[in-house]
Amino acid sequence: MHVPDGFINAPVSAVAGVVAAGAVAVSLKGARRELNERTAPLAGLVAAFIFAVQMLNFPVAAGTSGHLLGGALAAILVGPYTGILCISVVLLMQGILFADGGLTALGVNVLDMGVVTTVVAYALFRGLVGVLPRTRRSMTAASFVAALVSVPAAAAAFTLMYWIGGTTDIPIGKVFTAMVGVHVLIGIGEAAITALTVGAVIAVRPDLVHGARGLTAPLKLRVDGELVDAPAPAREPAAAHRSTKGLWATGLVTALVLAGFVSFYASANPDGLEKVATDQGIDKEAKDHAAKDSPLADYGVKDVSDARMSGGLAGVIGVGATLVVGSGAFYVVSRRRRADDEPADRDSRTDEKV
Repeated sequence: MHVPDGFINAPVSAVAGVVAAGAVAVSLKGARRELNERTAPLAGLVAAFIFAVQMLNFPVAAGTSGHLLGGALAAILVGPYTGILCISVVLLMQGILFADGGLTALGVNVLDMGVVTTVVAYALFRGLVGVLPRTRRSMTAASFVAALVSVPAAAAAFTLMYWIGGTTDIPIGKVFTAMVGVHVLIGIGEAAITALTVGAVIAVRPDLVHGARGLTAPLKLRVDGELVDAPAPAREPAAAHRSTKGLWATGLVTALVLAGFVSFYASANPDGLEKVATDQGIDKEAKDHAAKDSPLADYGVKDVSDARMSGGLAGVIGVGATLVVGSGAFYVVSRRRRADDEPADRDSRTDEKV
C-alpha cells in the first residue's frame, strides 16, 4: 500500500507529513519506556524482518497481490511506540534506497501504514487480551484479529486522505469500496503471518514479547493463611544473554533467507493499491519517483543481469541497511532512557543516606 508521489496533492501531503512527524516524535519519547539495551537490538531485528516479509507479495484475487504492512506485528512484539518507529524506518529505507513509496508522500505512508495500523491493531489487541484468558492461544488469536482489522483500517484511512486531497476526480464511494474490499482479503494474509510469528516467539521467549507481558501468572505461596507471590527464580545473566542472541540470530537468518531467496518467488501481480489505482484511474497524476535511478530501485541491483541474483542481493542489502539504521536508532533511544533514569537513581540513593 505504498502511496507514490502524485496521488495526494501537496497541501494534504504536507499536513500528513507534519502529523506523521509529530507521531514519530511522540513515539521516540514513548519508546524510552518500551526499550532497554537488551530489547533495542530485537526492535531493530523486527524492522528488518518486516522489511523482508514486505518483499513477499502473495496472490489474493483477480490478478491482485498483497504484502504485510507490519504495524500489528511490530506493536505486539515490541510495543506501539516502538512499532511506529519500526515501520517508519522500513518506509524510509524503502523510499530512499528502493524507490518504493513516494518521497513527497513519505508522511502519507508513515501516517497510513505506520501510525494507523499500529494504533488500531494494538488497541484492538489489548481490548481482546483484556477479556480473553491470558494464554498463548488467546494471545495468538488476538494478534490474528488485530492484524486482520488493521489492514482495511489503513485502506479506509488512505481513502479519507484521497477524498480530501486526491489529484483525480473519482467518486469516493467507488474508491472506498474497492480499497476496503481488496484489503480485507489482504488482511487475512497479514493476520496469518502476524499470528504465526507472534505465536512462534511467545513459544520460545514470551518475556521478550511486549504484548505478552503477564502471560504467565506468578507462582502463589500460602503464608499465614494468605496467598502471596513467590519470588521469581533467579536467572543467570549469561544464559539470558545467550538465549536473546539465539533468538536474534535465528530471526536475522530467517529475514535474510526470505529477502534473499524466497522473495524471488513472490507474486508479480500489482498490490491492492496499485490494482485499485489502475482500475479506478487514481494513478493519472502519478509522478516518477525521485530515486528512480537508484542502484537498488525496484528491488534489484543495477548492472546485475541475473534476475534472481539481482533481487536476492537487493533484499539482503535492504535487510542489512534496515537492521543497522533501526538498531542504531533504538540503541540511542534506550541509552536516552538510561540517562533519564540515572538522576532519579542518584536522588533516591541520596534520600536514603539522608
